[in-house]
Amino acid sequence: MTHASANQTASADTHEGQAHPVRLYLVCWGFLFVLSIASYMVDYAQLQGMLRWGLILIFMALKAGLIVAVFMHMAWERLALVYAILLPPLAAVVFMGIMIAESGYTLQARETHFSAPR
Repeated sequence: MTHASANQTASADTHEGQAHPVRLYLVCWGFLFVLSIASYMVDYAQLQGMLRWGLILIFMALKAGLIVAVFMHMAWERLALVYAILLPPLAAVVFMGIMIAESGYTLQARETHFSAPR
């Protein structure tokens, strides 16, 4: 056996053991089910205001993260690929937060300078 064919069989052996156990997917499905029940309980408990929307967004982010990590196999990818996929949406969220924080000042400035004289 030559050196090249030995490398090919070694790489073929490593690819055979890459399947994830079914139990991992069932546990992930269970966590998604529990998170979905928790998000429905927010409505059932008739929570209002920032608490309601904060909990809904937290549960949404947890479910999305679990789906991306397990079902889209992001947990097993190289760190550079994870950064390439996750950093642009994270940057967009940060910029939206900055715009939301600045929107109060902009609204106040418009109301002050563009309002009709009394």
